[in-house]
Amino acid sequence: MRILWLALCVLQRLWPGALAGCAEAGRCCPGRDPACFARGWRLDRVYGTCFCDQACLLTGDCCFDYSRACPARPCVVGEWSPWSGCADQCKPAARVRRRLVQQEPLNGGAPCPALEERAGCLEYWTRQGQDCGHAFVPAFITTSAFNKERTRRAASPNWSTATEDAGYCMEFRTESLTHHCAMEHRPLTRWMQYLREGYTVCVDCQPPAMDSVSHRCSGDGLDSDGNQTLRWQAIGNPRCQGTWKKVRRVDQCSCPAVHSFIFI
Repeated sequence: MRILWLALCVLQRLWPGALAGCAEAGRCCPGRDPACFARGWRLDRVYGTCFCDQACLLTGDCCFDYSRACPARPCVVGEWSPWSGCADQCKPAARVRRRLVQQEPLNGGAPCPALEERAGCLEYWTRQGQDCGHAFVPAFITTSAFNKERTRRAASPNWSTATEDAGYCMEFRTESLTHHCAMEHRPLTRWMQYLREGYTVCVDCQPPAMDSVSHRCSGDGLDSDGNQTLRWQAIGNPRCQGTWKKVRRVDQCSCPAVHSFIFI
């Protein structure tokens, strides 16, 4: 390409006007525009009609100076707006944030990224200030072995010796789960293999997962009557998730180790 460019420069000196291209024609057009052409050398070394539209990069009939006369300019977007509030209270909903295009892409530049993002959310309080929603959020769980490595005061400074609570245990009967749970073989997520449909599992609610005010863990299903299907999700693999129903609340968990988990 460098040799071709030098040859074209020499030709321009010997034959003025032979290298008429996009710059001399003053053309740079988006998309495919048959009217956006000039007369001169093409990049494929053919002299004649050459194009200055964006599609010439695909068809190979650009004028020799297209890349200089029509430099690619990527899309430029602004900062994200603040997140909106949840669309509803006391049930899973969505919040939104948006950003605006400050410069449209030109001449084959990088296209604009997503201009809107949505994320799940749940408001735990009604507009009247009443606590709600604990039975409807997914329970985020991990192996009970993780509890040995966290200390309540180190992880949650809101808990002091004066307010420490013994916590509680929720028993659930698993109703369904995705196949992704059984496919986990990584050391820190291998515990997911032991999740099975129809089994009773124990989930411990301890600080810092326990809220220091309500003394509840999100997704504990404590308000459920036992017939309501509740959702859970494993921490470490968001595709390992499923449903269960509340059996009962007890002071201490007594399930086998492989069926013992904690709220996280």
